[in-house]
Amino acid sequence: MSVNPDVETAVVATAVRARSAAHELALATRAVKDAALEAMADALVGATPSILAANADDVASARAGGTPEAIVDRLSLDEARIAAMAAGLREVAGLPDPVGEVVRGSTLANGLELRQVRVPFGVVGIIYEARPNVTADAAGICLKSGNAVLLRGSSSALRSNQAIVAALRQAAAAAGLPEDAVQLVPGEGHEAAKVLMRARGLVDVLIPRGGAGLIRSVVQESTVPVIETGTGNCHVYVDAAADLDMALRIVLNSKTHRPSVCNAAESLLVHESVAEVFVPRVVEALQEAGVTVHGDSTFQAQPGVVPVTDEDHDTEFLSLDISAAVVPSLDAAVDHIRAHSSGHTEAIVTDSVEAAGRFTAAVDSAAVMVNASTRFTDGGEFGFGAEIGISTQKLHARGPMGLPEMTSTKYVVSGHGHIR
Repeated sequence: MSVNPDVETAVVATAVRARSAAHELALATRAVKDAALEAMADALVGATPSILAANADDVASARAGGTPEAIVDRLSLDEARIAAMAAGLREVAGLPDPVGEVVRGSTLANGLELRQVRVPFGVVGIIYEARPNVTADAAGICLKSGNAVLLRGSSSALRSNQAIVAALRQAAAAAGLPEDAVQLVPGEGHEAAKVLMRARGLVDVLIPRGGAGLIRSVVQESTVPVIETGTGNCHVYVDAAADLDMALRIVLNSKTHRPSVCNAAESLLVHESVAEVFVPRVVEALQEAGVTVHGDSTFQAQPGVVPVTDEDHDTEFLSLDISAAVVPSLDAAVDHIRAHSSGHTEAIVTDSVEAAGRFTAAVDSAAVMVNASTRFTDGGEFGFGAEIGISTQKLHARGPMGLPEMTSTKYVVSGHGHIR
């Protein structure tokens, strides 16, 4: 598509400023970055009235446009949510600084000293939907890892994001860092996002956060390298050797704890040898929790189960729905997962060490759980303290992306007059 030259000029100018800011950030000490993060947290709290006023306008526009209430809830802010955003920035300030960490090092036979050290990417673009808390989270994680960030949120949260970024930029500058370390990409239409996706040479990496359509668009249309934070069609497989009480708890937690997030279970597989006992129990429990079960013929023998389709098996519902099927073997479960999974998180419930080992080796997803809920695939739950998203790709980073995953590396080689 052709792009309005004025939009292109504005976005490129923003990226140029980010590149300049990134050069300064790469030299910033941890003390300076942490002080900036603390100042940014204070600024968010101080700007609560203006942020809430801007958010109220966004919410009113969303409701007037017929936006579903589930999306409106993700868009909405209150004092507690702003306080949580500020707390998140302070938490990032308390985490170790990955920049300068020596990944590996050695002294070569010729006496050269070799070190591989972590360095910032430079300029990171984040394209995301709805939730304005992502604005503060992404800004804090990028700043701590030495990266300038270009934020492209959805138009539905534009006024909220503008208010948040204004507070963050002012605080960063007051703390001695370039205010252009945090910027919103200008423009409200899709054109600006297109320019950002093609700003190769100015933007080092793009990270999309949102639904399958957004992620697919960024991956397919970007000339800037993309770290794909994928959708979550997560599976729970109940093995022949499963403790069925444990299995019931894990299925319920995986599905119902927070159904609208990417690490919620969307598919249930049950080994045929335990299906007669387990299927009635799990269907009853799921239905009591308000879940609609889309099941195969075995599951349909239970009241209220609707027929499952291939499309259901491929769907990230993000709602109180789950696809369900009985499988004849562990290998059949793995085959089903290979055919339908998005590569995010899969879980097996089993008391068999052999079955667990085979499942974890055969399933090719970013995280594989053994006797644990899929809901644990999360940077905070993994002890990383913060995350920018869950990567489902295989290059550079996979799984929850904490601060170290927001860096690249370079080799520093020290000699004593060495020549070759």
